[in-house]
Amino acid sequence: MSQTAATKSAGAGPFSGFERMVAWRYLRSRRKETVISVIASISFVGIMLGVATLIVVMAVMNGFRAELLSRILGTNGHLIVSPVDLPFEDYAELAKRINGVSGVKYSVPLVEGQVLAKGNVGSGGGALVRGIRGEDLDKVTLVANNIKQGSIVGFDTAGGVAIGRRMAENLGLALGDIITLISPDGDISPLGTTPRVKGYPVTAIFEVGMSQYDASIVYMPFSEAQMYFNSEGKAQSLEVYLDSPDDVEAIKPKVEEAAQRQVYLTDWRQRNQTFFSALQVQRNVMFMIVTMIVLVAALNIISGLIMLVQDKGQDIAILRTMGATRGAVLRIFLMTGAAIGVAGTIAGVLLGVLICLNVERIREFFSWLSGTVLFNPELYFLSELPAKMEAGETLSVVAMALVLSFLATLLPAWRAARLDPVEALRYE
Repeated sequence: MSQTAATKSAGAGPFSGFERMVAWRYLRSRRKETVISVIASISFVGIMLGVATLIVVMAVMNGFRAELLSRILGTNGHLIVSPVDLPFEDYAELAKRINGVSGVKYSVPLVEGQVLAKGNVGSGGGALVRGIRGEDLDKVTLVANNIKQGSIVGFDTAGGVAIGRRMAENLGLALGDIITLISPDGDISPLGTTPRVKGYPVTAIFEVGMSQYDASIVYMPFSEAQMYFNSEGKAQSLEVYLDSPDDVEAIKPKVEEAAQRQVYLTDWRQRNQTFFSALQVQRNVMFMIVTMIVLVAALNIISGLIMLVQDKGQDIAILRTMGATRGAVLRIFLMTGAAIGVAGTIAGVLLGVLICLNVERIREFFSWLSGTVLFNPELYFLSELPAKMEAGETLSVVAMALVLSFLATLLPAWRAARLDPVEALRYE
């Protein structure tokens, strides 16, 4: 490099073509710089995997929460109205008054009870019977739109029940088979209360995609449930569905006023508080743990750049002697380290998006490869592995990775800029 060229380069502005050229040359691998190149490659791969893992973990956690929330709110009321003293005998009028409240979509009178369900195989299992009118079951679209076999047309007069697909599989039941329901609250006799045992034909099989509901809920015609649970002419509760579940707190007082009697109100947040709080804690902990991958990759950038500074001591001395400022040297090594972080982050985002778009296919492939069920619906409630990316969270992951990468370059770049020509020669 001539003196004139050096002077021009020294006089160039920050992040000039000369500085970018030198930074790029330092990134390129040479035979005697194999160790430095390996460390830089490890840093790149570490940041890429860290960013991709963070994006996938956050997307899966968001998808898991969103899917569970949609299924929970799709099959259960957003607000439960329960009597304080006697069951609702005027449930039809009460439902009509609540339906007139602004923000209420519809309300559903229910008769519920726990039973033992038995089918053609096995010893049976616990089930929740929900007595509901046919017109109201049509409004529960998550169930009505996911009838896999049979039909709920004429549900009130069909004389049968609708069960979930997993319950049908567990009990060996098909359409038209008889499911036997055993309730401990049966008839009262001189010998005490005897269990009530009654069989019902299966007229419909549904699948909402949440294994807990598909394996445990039995929908029964409202009038039949009233007789089965000794609640003739009564409703045990009303489930209120809202236009926006998030507005439940504001609508509570209006519903209480419309009830015109003492009632106890429970919203969906109270009923599922423990569950969703556990999900939130798990999500935060996973974010902290996976962030450590990015942090380790950033530390690799520090070690790689420090070794590069030691290796390029003579080059730094020549640059400084020919007129390069300390700021120019600082920017050269900043760009060298930042290039690794930026490239790794971009590659990580692309990899993370690719995995999120194909997460269910990837799960199926590894399940086939290992011969095991990697996402057991019985344990994780959902039948498929969901992934829902949010732009804000993805941008925060990108920002965090870039900030850590830039911070990691400061110390080595500062050390390089602090070297004067005489001291720099000592590194050789």
